[in-house]
Amino acid sequence: MFLENTVNHKEQFGWIEVICGSMFSGKTEELIRRLKRAQFAKQKVEIFKPAIDTRYHDEMVVSHNANEIRSTPVPAAANIAILAQGCDVVGIDEAQFFDDEIVRVCNDLANQGIRVIVAGLDMDFKGNPFGPMPALMATAEYVTKVHAVCTRTGNLANYSFRKTDNEKLVMLGETEEYEPLSRAAYYHAMRKDQEGK
Repeated sequence: MFLENTVNHKEQFGWIEVICGSMFSGKTEELIRRLKRAQFAKQKVEIFKPAIDTRYHDEMVVSHNANEIRSTPVPAAANIAILAQGCDVVGIDEAQFFDDEIVRVCNDLANQGIRVIVAGLDMDFKGNPFGPMPALMATAEYVTKVHAVCTRTGNLANYSFRKTDNEKLVMLGETEEYEPLSRAAYYHAMRKDQEGK
């Protein structure tokens, strides 16, 4: 469970919060919830997302439940450092799509006294750690792993199973292309795929 960091005004350092999990687990929903609370508290908030993520909207971060918050699409993590100056809170969605520079950017922002909230997939469709997410989780003060519900067993799901034959690591998609699976269901689905090839 995430606990709000107590504020010590003598210490001018921020912190990093990572929200991770499979597709359809509520990562973006949780990110939006935290950011809206900060906005309600009259904190200066900026939200960023990778420019390649245009699934729902070009400029909004949108959850699967259609919850949304205005964001700034950026082509690279370095842009975030420039645009986040003077903020109290920085939100970053779909962090797995950024290069490893995102880790340095998040740590630099936290060292400047900014609360950084990052959401992203912790594993790719092959079940491997995804991009910069492991390094972000390692350097974060708080890590929240959220789970979907397995579409085949009803158990907790932490794998994003790709239902298409596309082998590209980055492939934007929704329920037509992906489904959340439990460990057992994912193992059986992957084994079936391998036998079919």
